[in-house]
Amino acid sequence: MGTPVNQVKATLEPNDHPYRNGAWTPVFEELDTDDLEVIGTIPADIDGLYVRNTENPVHGSLGRYHPFDGDGMIHTIRISNGKVTYRNRFVRTTGFEAEQLEGGPLWPGLMGNPHDAQRPGMTAHGSVKDSSSTDVVVHAGAILSTFYLCGEGYRLDPKTLTTLGPANWVPEHGISAHCKVDEATAELLFFNYAIEKPHLQYGVVGPDNRLKHLVAIDLPGPRLPHDMAFTENFAIFNDCPLFWKEELFERKLRIPAFHPDLPTRFGILPRMGQPEEIQWFEAKPTYVLHWANAFEDGDEVVLDGYFQNDPVPPPLTDFPPGYESMGASLDLYSFRPELHRWRFNRKTGETSEETLFDDYPVEFGMFNPHYAGRPYRYVYSVTGEPGWFLFNGLTKHDLETGEAVHVSFGEQRFGSEAPFIPRPNAQSEDDGYLISFITDMAQDRSECIIIDAQNLAAGPVCTIILPHRISSGTHACWASGEQLR
Repeated sequence: MGTPVNQVKATLEPNDHPYRNGAWTPVFEELDTDDLEVIGTIPADIDGLYVRNTENPVHGSLGRYHPFDGDGMIHTIRISNGKVTYRNRFVRTTGFEAEQLEGGPLWPGLMGNPHDAQRPGMTAHGSVKDSSSTDVVVHAGAILSTFYLCGEGYRLDPKTLTTLGPANWVPEHGISAHCKVDEATAELLFFNYAIEKPHLQYGVVGPDNRLKHLVAIDLPGPRLPHDMAFTENFAIFNDCPLFWKEELFERKLRIPAFHPDLPTRFGILPRMGQPEEIQWFEAKPTYVLHWANAFEDGDEVVLDGYFQNDPVPPPLTDFPPGYESMGASLDLYSFRPELHRWRFNRKTGETSEETLFDDYPVEFGMFNPHYAGRPYRYVYSVTGEPGWFLFNGLTKHDLETGEAVHVSFGEQRFGSEAPFIPRPNAQSEDDGYLISFITDMAQDRSECIIIDAQNLAAGPVCTIILPHRISSGTHACWASGEQLR
């Protein structure tokens, strides 16, 4: 089931690495198919494209492997008029193509020795390869895949998944994962971070895919932000007290440390503002991997995200030797993240903050994209499998009533981020669907599930069986048919 479309030279052999087997077993075949088994009925009012990025290694590693080193593979489900098509493709980055010619790895990864690199480093952060395997958005008629250590940003055709090449507006230090698309303006907001000055840059790309704004943001030194947020009028940056050990830079080592004696700082800048217009606020020390949403409330800017109670957790004791710290760094239960709210009063300069939900660890939040940067009510977060970088369920948080509704994906079933699909002519903010890929280890298959966002407990309204079992993954997005056209 499914038509193979490309031959990929893969040299990775089966192994016992905790993140190269089981639910993280990579796939090497690239398929096109509309011959898919559907359990239930695909809602007729869904028209759009579900896109997920995946760390999917093709070759072995130079040194110890970290799952974030894997090559980017994009998986899509196109739904229209009750019909569905599945495609998957590797992102043909410069590094991917070079290793295809070489027939093996050329760069060490996050846990490797930087001196083992056989080619110059490809990002602003040392000797690692830009695999474009972290995040994904759809903007200006194309899929944009990005890398968390600031890479080139690769555009792909949303219909064929052909790699179109790097975005032509990317600045010298690249772009980080977690660009933001504002559906209200069709603008893309992005940032990058680097060891050299400027340590942070922020830019805006218009709906015509042309750079319209780029400024440098002054920081006390190299930092390690992973995400940004925006409101209708402002962009929000963070300077968390978890960042590189500068004394190791000369040895080309990039090892982060948490500095609990420093505050977390937030910079708020008018969307098209200049560096001197940024306003900084201080809050409790933490690290935040991902933000949910932000909005304006009178003189205040309100920001929601996932506050980590333990940004540098102790190593896991049941992981293979040499990988204990990596295991903890990927485990939501170790970080103990909670949905948290910060309020920044632009008039007084004061910060107030509170934990919104602390019932169990949640992260990777999604919400109705029509409310991005605006007041909203619902957040849809994933819950983690204890000890692993695997998502075992979804939680819907009602920020107005304080109610939380949780649904499990089931035993040995692991999902992805679950973007919200607004229903046409929706009558409320949660009138729509959630969509996710599922890796089912018990049945040795992968699925795409669609859930009614107003009734999580009812389970999927339909399940689409994929033609092969795909590797577990994280970041995903939804683009409407209108956005694609």
